[in-house]
Amino acid sequence: MKSSLYAPMSVLQTLVAILAMAVVVVGSNILVQYPINQWLTWGAISYPVAFLVADLINRRFGPQAARRVVAVGFVIAVVFSFWVATPRIAMASGLAFLFAQLLDIQVFDRLRNQAWWRAPFIGGAAGATLDTFMFFALAFAGTGIDWMSLVVGDLAVKLAVNLALLAPFRALMWNLARPQTSTTA
Repeated sequence: MKSSLYAPMSVLQTLVAILAMAVVVVGSNILVQYPINQWLTWGAISYPVAFLVADLINRRFGPQAARRVVAVGFVIAVVFSFWVATPRIAMASGLAFLFAQLLDIQVFDRLRNQAWWRAPFIGGAAGATLDTFMFFALAFAGTGIDWMSLVVGDLAVKLAVNLALLAPFRALMWNLARPQTSTTA
């Protein structure tokens, strides 16, 4: 009997993960419309939590489960984002989210067996960088908004929050995201 390296996700776990992902993205789409100052929006503070969710799923259930949650979360978030944000922000957010999360999942998976902090830190930083440039270019290019200033502040905060989320990741990975131990029958 072949055993899997990863535990299977229950329906409840899948629904909770998808809900968490959708809440973070929709909330961030609302918050990105409210600047804190000329180089930062509130969305930069909330959005990195999406990488934490994906990384915990990836650690416990593997990259395929994380991709499924991201794909469903993407669809739900885009649909709801059209109600709470402009169509341009909703689409920019959805596309940036999808590509950034898939990059994070891939980088995380390649680094998963290194020091515990490397996979979430490097994957999150790569994803946040892609997400920031892609989102602001798609959402605000040609609008007259100084979006490059927003990129600088947004990315700096996302990277700082990504670093700060290493502590909750470490605490949660041993409780919620502990990988299944491989056994032979």
